[in-house]
Amino acid sequence: MGAQGKIYLKIDVHSLVTTEKVYLKDVSKLEGVEEELLFQIKEIELYEFEATTKKQLVVFSVLKVIELIHKNFPDLDIEPLGEEDFIIEYKGRSTNKVWLEKIKLAAICVITFFGAAFTIMAFNNDISINGVFERFYMQMVGNQKPQVTELEVCYSIGIALGILIFFNHIGRKKITPDPTPIQVELRKYENDINETFIVNASRKGHSEDVN
Repeated sequence: MGAQGKIYLKIDVHSLVTTEKVYLKDVSKLEGVEEELLFQIKEIELYEFEATTKKQLVVFSVLKVIELIHKNFPDLDIEPLGEEDFIIEYKGRSTNKVWLEKIKLAAICVITFFGAAFTIMAFNNDISINGVFERFYMQMVGNQKPQVTELEVCYSIGIALGILIFFNHIGRKKITPDPTPIQVELRKYENDINETFIVNASRKGHSEDVN
C-alpha cells in the first residue's frame, strides 16, 4: 500500500503501556498528511509483550519504527523528532491487593519519618546544640538556662518551616510552581536509568533495531 506526503514523528524516551500489544499510537505523536492516513499509521503494531504480571522493558530504535511504517507506506516521507532510541515499559496486570499497597506505603512513611528524626538528632548531637544554646542564653540573659526555653521552641519551628520551604510542599500542595528538589533529583535519576538501559541493551544486541 503506497502513500504520498510527509509526517513528523515524535517519541518520548520512556513510554508506559498496560496492554501486551503495543501500537504506534501508544508511544508516539504524529502530525502531517490527512487524518485518515494518520489513523492507519497509528494502528501499526510495534511489539507484543508476554502476558505476565511482571514488568517488561524493550529498547526500540526510531529507525525500526520508520522501517515498520515504510512496510505499509513505502512512499511516505518521515521526519523523526526527539529521541533516537526509546524504551517501552509494560506494566503487567497487578494481582496485589489494595491493602498490601497501603501497608507498603505506611512502612515507607514510618521508615522515612524515624530516619529523618534520627538524622536531625545525630546532627544536633554532633554540633552540641545544647551547649550552643546554653552559652547563647548566658550571654543574652546572664542567667543559667532552664531546661526548655524560647530557643528550643523557635529552633524546632524553624526546622519544620525550613523543610517545608526547601521541599516546596505542604501536603499535596506546592508552595510555588517551581519543581521541588525531589522532583529534580528523581528526573535526573530517571534520565540516568533510561540512558544506562538503552546503552546496555544496544551493547548486548537486545534492542529492536534495523539490520
